[in-house]
Amino acid sequence: MHFNRQQLARMMDFSAVRAQSDYHDIKRMAEGARIHNAIAVFALPAWTSVLRDMLEDRPDIAIGGVVGFPSGGDTTESKVFQAQALLSMGCQELDMVINIGKVRSDLLVEIEQDVRSVVQASQDRPVKVILECVHLSEDQIREACLASARAGAAFVKTGTGWADCSNIAHYISLMYDCVGDRLGIKAAGGIRDLNTVIDLYERGARRFGVGVESAVNILEQCDITGSQ
Repeated sequence: MHFNRQQLARMMDFSAVRAQSDYHDIKRMAEGARIHNAIAVFALPAWTSVLRDMLEDRPDIAIGGVVGFPSGGDTTESKVFQAQALLSMGCQELDMVINIGKVRSDLLVEIEQDVRSVVQASQDRPVKVILECVHLSEDQIREACLASARAGAAFVKTGTGWADCSNIAHYISLMYDCVGDRLGIKAAGGIRDLNTVIDLYERGARRFGVGVESAVNILEQCDITGSQ
């Protein structure tokens, strides 16, 4: 696999989306994204406008917002409201959590409508649908991917990073087998070294959601090892 530090940074979404993420975490993320030229940054909604202001002079770094995070159990109307509020704060990308309970209940029409409503509210900004794969069977992951594709999502994403992510490589392979190149695939959770990124890329992932400390560590490993 051959990509350099700059190419890798443009596939990385820096994130500070933990419940305990505070002002200093948001500031550190913005500074790290600025230095390393990350493609996007994500914070919880209460910090979104703060993050936007910190990076107002860097239009090349997209401000991302999270919808229905982390459970996915909000009503569709609530998710649409969140999406509209985040867009009004300057978000250029949205990562929404699918309704996990409804996926597990095989309510496919409702799942698809939930995603489609947020996609329509996004006003052509890319929407990444978070599946939280650890809670789903393989068949449910496939159905969630297909519903997301039908609803117009730009990406499907393995998880929020809040749940167990030890099986992330398998999930990426499964998702790519399902959607191929029709949708982008974003990996998130437990990505802490360059070898993991390379493995997930080879399995089909094209975006990586990574906490700022891990992201900087991975980019520094890229500097040390050169292109892989």
